[in-house]
Amino acid sequence: MENAELKKPLPSQQEQRDFYQKLRAKIQNWVEGKTGKDNKFLKYVMFAPDFFHLLTKLMLDGRIEAKSKSMIGAGILYFIAPIDLMPEALLGPVGFADDVVVAVYVINTLLNRYPKEVIMSHWAGDEDLLQVVSRLADKGNKWAWRLPASKMVKRFLK
Repeated sequence: MENAELKKPLPSQQEQRDFYQKLRAKIQNWVEGKTGKDNKFLKYVMFAPDFFHLLTKLMLDGRIEAKSKSMIGAGILYFIAPIDLMPEALLGPVGFADDVVVAVYVINTLLNRYPKEVIMSHWAGDEDLLQVVSRLADKGNKWAWRLPASKMVKRFLK
């Protein structure tokens, strides 16, 4: 028995762009409503729609080989999985923080495998992709060392 959903055509480019813009605006409004020290962290959540969009476009790019597409697919699945380290259903948009970390890892890996022009050709964000990835990778490394599991790693590295 075939699934009727699988036979539906993909949304048009305009419908995809509209969804992306609506998601981005929704997260932007949520972030702007937050105050205090948490707001500094939440600005990174704003990159979630940009990274999701980039990953989906890279998945369809014929210049990307199958092994890399497997990694991209895993990144996309992490975004849409209902259960992950920080579930959006429980935490709201702040739950996208772990998705951003996974996306940065995938994109950084791709930037090391392919010409940057291939990756950047799909970037829809407002800021320079290379600067964003560099800044977030640096922040992610600092945050990761604060996690409880990092204490075990630090002991191992001594």
